[in-house]
Amino acid sequence: MVRSPRPYSPQPGPGAPSLTERRKAATQLDIARAACELFAEHGPDGTTAEDIAHRAGVALRTFYRYFRNKQEAVAPLLAGGGDAWRALLAEEDPGTPLAEALERAVTRSLSDLQAIEEGLEVTRGLLRAAASDEALRGVWYRVNQDSEERLVPVIARLAGDDAEPMEIRLLAAAATDAIRIALELWSTTEAPVSGPGSPPELAVHCLRELTRGMTLLHPSA
Repeated sequence: MVRSPRPYSPQPGPGAPSLTERRKAATQLDIARAACELFAEHGPDGTTAEDIAHRAGVALRTFYRYFRNKQEAVAPLLAGGGDAWRALLAEEDPGTPLAEALERAVTRSLSDLQAIEEGLEVTRGLLRAAASDEALRGVWYRVNQDSEERLVPVIARLAGDDAEPMEIRLLAAAATDAIRIALELWSTTEAPVSGPGSPPELAVHCLRELTRGMTLLHPSA
């Protein structure tokens, strides 16, 4: 798949984002919300870029300034969940057992009220739509790949200087896939956002299964 520009997830730089950057991010998020609403109402096939721009209250040229096609427009909302859980993981102190830190961050991010009200239900609808839309699936996979890459330095800081780079990369991949798989499984059900069968429960279960033999988490195994 051809990698497209990713204006919705700029690399962090020194200092706080400028006013212009914050306005751009807000516009992108408005467009993303409009796209998600229309996909839920009419499906990707029944939605055009013009429809999304109109719902978001922006010109069509503004839409194409940020996104290559209508499916790309959902990326900011999909990426928001990964941003949130990486931020929570980054709050953990170095030396904290990695298994505990990862499970705590995953559970907190998927149990957050805002995530429940917006992110999780939006994600469920989009993943259902993606089952029959290859371009939308491509956006979902790329968002996860981006999240995995950004997770590496967070895990590296928590793991310490003695951790092997390969183990850090493997753990970043496993943690990202655990959440991805959990959300994909949950989206095919009518399970609630909390309790049995919910994203937090499924994600922790997937994380434990995928990392069962990793020495970075279980050095005495």
